[in-house]
Amino acid sequence: MSLVKWNRNSALPSFPALFDDFFSRELFNWGSGNYSSTNTTIPAVNVRETNDTFEVEVAAPGMDKKDFKITLEGNLLTISSEKQHNEESHEDNYTRREFSYQSFQRSFELPKNVVKEEEIKAKYENGMLLLTIPKKEEAKKKMPKQIAIA
Repeated sequence: MSLVKWNRNSALPSFPALFDDFFSRELFNWGSGNYSSTNTTIPAVNVRETNDTFEVEVAAPGMDKKDFKITLEGNLLTISSEKQHNEESHEDNYTRREFSYQSFQRSFELPKNVVKEEEIKAKYENGMLLLTIPKKEEAKKKMPKQIAIA
């Protein structure tokens, strides 16, 4: 499965292509690499398909699980994060302030009628946000049926 950037001007893919291009339609064209149009980094995303699920890994070290927001609206899955850090110290006759702000948003279009929306699970551990998206039974690959020769 390859990841391809979303192109609003292209024709819609055929139904089989939805399976091949799962998560390939990123809605925002941030150019190549892991940089947004504002030259801020966005996390790398790995997508793996098994017979039963799609598994999404988002590399986001230094975050807490409370920093993430994951929404599903229709078949649009959006993963976003926002983290602020403020530090102020007073020494002698000066005040030093340091602050940082990190945020990102990645949106992916899920194939229609393929995933069990109500059973999507997410966890954050060791700098990785992991999403497990179960497939509906009819979307799972079936083993070829063996036909006996009489």
